[in-house]
Amino acid sequence: MKTALITGATSGIGKEFAIQLAERGYRLIVTGRRVERLEELKASLSVPVEIIPVDLSKKKECFGLLEKLKDENIDVFINNAGLGAAGPFLETDIKKELSMLKVNDVAMHILFKGILQNMHETGDGYILNVASSAGLLPGGPYMAGYYASKAYVVSLTRAVACELKEMGSRIRVSALCPGPVDTEFNENADVVFSLKGITPKQCVQEALHGMDKKKLIIVPSLRMKLACTFSHLVPYAILVKMTGRQQKKKLG
Repeated sequence: MKTALITGATSGIGKEFAIQLAERGYRLIVTGRRVERLEELKASLSVPVEIIPVDLSKKKECFGLLEKLKDENIDVFINNAGLGAAGPFLETDIKKELSMLKVNDVAMHILFKGILQNMHETGDGYILNVASSAGLLPGGPYMAGYYASKAYVVSLTRAVACELKEMGSRIRVSALCPGPVDTEFNENADVVFSLKGITPKQCVQEALHGMDKKKLIIVPSLRMKLACTFSHLVPYAILVKMTGRQQKKKLG
């Protein structure tokens, strides 16, 4: 039985990955801070599920998670845990922003590197770093830190994918870049999506389809694919202003 590791599996996209990978017959290792939710998830699935409580905003716990997993053969890693923060940069709470960066970038980087090194020893595996369509744009006024954090995920994934290809490695890495998804992210990031979001189920279905096809950048939904294509045709200064106007609407 193949094994999938999923961070941030307590709700939203992470929880849906657990459900759909279980349907594919994977044994699961799931992480999160809310243990009761992980227990509920485990009880609802018909495959073996190991729960590892962890706070990924703490570097020590990130390295501790890798230590616990050092003898595991991870076939698929969904590097999903993430946070958001919205508002004018002058006014956003610095503690919340730093917590976001610790999870979105530092924890993502530590776990990406650690699991990749383990996979390199076995010679095979797949890592999906969950970014955002925000990471494909030049900047997002009124969610400046979040956009920058997700651009880091996209940039890192693209570079590592190139290195692995040049090595002739069988390991594949991809970045998932969804637009609005109807999850608890909205409430936690203090935003109200101005565009209708897709369901976590649709997001994950399209993500797994993209992984099956070994796509590097996976953008769920036709609307977001078209939006990302359109963004390449718009001058930088205009695009940033357009993005800023859209972000202002999210502030309610």
